[in-house]
Amino acid sequence: MKDDKNKKKLDMFNVVLLGIVFDPEKKQILLGRRENDLIIPKLRWCFPGGRLNNGKEDVDKALKRQIKQKTGYGVKNLGAVFARIPPEKEDMAIIYFLCEVFEGKKNPGDGIKELRWVNPEEVEAYFKTSFNSRLKEYIMNLK
Repeated sequence: MKDDKNKKKLDMFNVVLLGIVFDPEKKQILLGRRENDLIIPKLRWCFPGGRLNNGKEDVDKALKRQIKQKTGYGVKNLGAVFARIPPEKEDMAIIYFLCEVFEGKKNPGDGIKELRWVNPEEVEAYFKTSFNSRLKEYIMNLK
């Protein structure tokens, strides 16, 4: 019964909030490694975040909650920087937010098996899914 309920959630249009968690001192971005992603099976490394509970949750609170659950870090949301519909999942909108850590310590959880800080020029190499060229340009300018 629970699998049927989860399947229904996957069948509707989803809004996903992702944090480009940036360390301005080290000039690095936080990525998380997933295993067996139900929505995009080819997804291995990702920006931390998750699905918005449509109509039930404030975007800022949802983003911060999702990042905290997946990374252990409390973050400041510095604002939305990019949005797209990925070719792998056309019934999903992804909104990317620039974030900075202000508290906590690295603690992978909620589907994230490993966390890694990487340089902006290395980010795209971690993705086996589509990686938008405009998003890449934005990330490269964070250096």
